[in-house]
Amino acid sequence: MPCTSCGGTVAPDGHCWDCGTRQPAYRAHLETATPTAAAVTDRAGRAVNADAAALAAAGPWTIAAVCDGVSMSPRADRAARVAADTAAAVLAARLPGALPEHALDEAALRASRAVAALAASVHAAPACTYVAAVTGPDGVWASWVGDSRAYWLPDEGPGMALTEDDVDAQEVLTAWLGADAGDPHPRTRSYRPQGAGHVLLCTDGLWRHVSDPAALRAHLRGHAPLDGARALVQYALDEGTRDNTTALVIRVERAQR
Repeated sequence: MPCTSCGGTVAPDGHCWDCGTRQPAYRAHLETATPTAAAVTDRAGRAVNADAAALAAAGPWTIAAVCDGVSMSPRADRAARVAADTAAAVLAARLPGALPEHALDEAALRASRAVAALAASVHAAPACTYVAAVTGPDGVWASWVGDSRAYWLPDEGPGMALTEDDVDAQEVLTAWLGADAGDPHPRTRSYRPQGAGHVLLCTDGLWRHVSDPAALRAHLRGHAPLDGARALVQYALDEGTRDNTTALVIRVERAQR
């Protein structure tokens, strides 16, 4: 895609290599899929899509990360992209040899330091929220910093959130990745499903419009991961979301051991 200003080459961060202009439609709507998982992200009412998602695999493990750039920080879109890609790469390198908890802790730390490296100073620090998940033969693990969420949505029975938002009583964010936050203190939760279902990672552009596990599952029922992720994002858009919106869906086809 040529630069809309000078016709030059657009870099991976959405700026022109030649004149530096940010491309207005860069990453407006992105979709990615593997045989067992898919992610859809849409900028919705924002000028820039500061959400990012990454998928990877390592042996029997499916690996996923979703990050949401903090809107008041500079280059929030770059922070989210760097964090998601770094976390997925670390998890793919560490699994299946490491314990999932240890791999997730390292992924969050490495993602945080990659985001911190983007900062001109602690007063001009790109930042993002973060959630990562891995699914494998022994269950599901989720790790998070901030208010991006993970859910377990079984085909049968009640679903549940696997994360708890890092916010205060006024719903102000209390934890994020960035140079102004220091090393992260991610929380991790594991769960051993008894049957098939989906793991959903999402940003607040989605969960502020639909957060009940039963309602989320209704949009996924009968769909392949990509179609399910599309349905969830489209629902948020139809509801009038003005925020970047991302849904990442992992299918767990059978009961875990």
